[in-house]
Amino acid sequence: MAQLIKIGEQGVGYRCPVWIIAEIGINHNGDLDIAKKLIDAAVLAGCDAVKFQKRTPELCVPAEQADVVRETPWGPMTYVEYRHRVEFGQDEYSEIDRYCKEKKITWFASCWDEPSVDLIEQFEPVCYKMASASLTNDQLLHHANSTGRPIILSTGMSTMEEIRHAVTSLDPDRILIAHSTSSYPCTPEELNLRMIKTLQKEFGCPIGYSGHEVGLQTTYAAVVLGASFVERHITLDRAMWGSDQAASVEPWGFMRLVRDIRVIERALGDGVKKVYASEKEVLQRLRR
Repeated sequence: MAQLIKIGEQGVGYRCPVWIIAEIGINHNGDLDIAKKLIDAAVLAGCDAVKFQKRTPELCVPAEQADVVRETPWGPMTYVEYRHRVEFGQDEYSEIDRYCKEKKITWFASCWDEPSVDLIEQFEPVCYKMASASLTNDQLLHHANSTGRPIILSTGMSTMEEIRHAVTSLDPDRILIAHSTSSYPCTPEELNLRMIKTLQKEFGCPIGYSGHEVGLQTTYAAVVLGASFVERHITLDRAMWGSDQAASVEPWGFMRLVRDIRVIERALGDGVKKVYASEKEVLQRLRR
């Protein structure tokens, strides 16, 4: 499998800068103005890309949950009505595409069903993300793979056998794998960051990290362990209504995250021992 994959104009993988993704997901709560503010925050932080989620509610909402009434900020409504309320369609994604081009930031989406892939494909995305929930959906994986675009496969709530099977559905020269644990928020004890090394050893393709924890320390650790890309949810305020907000990073936090990842990259070096020019005066003074 390829150790380096081109996503848009950027290489992701061996000896490339970490590709940093701000996952907007559904943290926009169906409001295009909020989506634009989140894009602005990602641009200000220096992120490489923003990611959305696209679903067709009738296909993705389990039948037994569709008519369950839930309390929402817009009043009581059935779950399928709520999913429609927070879902963007053609018009919204056309504006997102325009706005991201204006702001010079890459965008793409996790598509949870085949019609969603077909809708997003109109915008010629640089890649697709397959959510952890979709890892066992062979038909969807084949459909996304048929676009010929790179695929990021997220591996939360999956066994190694399921991951191996999913990989067989995708082109080995266009696959990236994201280690993830599907808990929101996730405790440190369940992050299992050493899986980054395990996945690198087995699959040889770019391995990244999709985190849902509180705080930034463990995301830095993922970079040190060799994550080629990092994805964290972004929010304007962790107290906002929504299932992903508590496991998200606010704008100031994303600024720190990007800044510190770039410092870590410089500090990691190439693993080849050398005597630096800055050491030579010390060497001459201390080794007489």
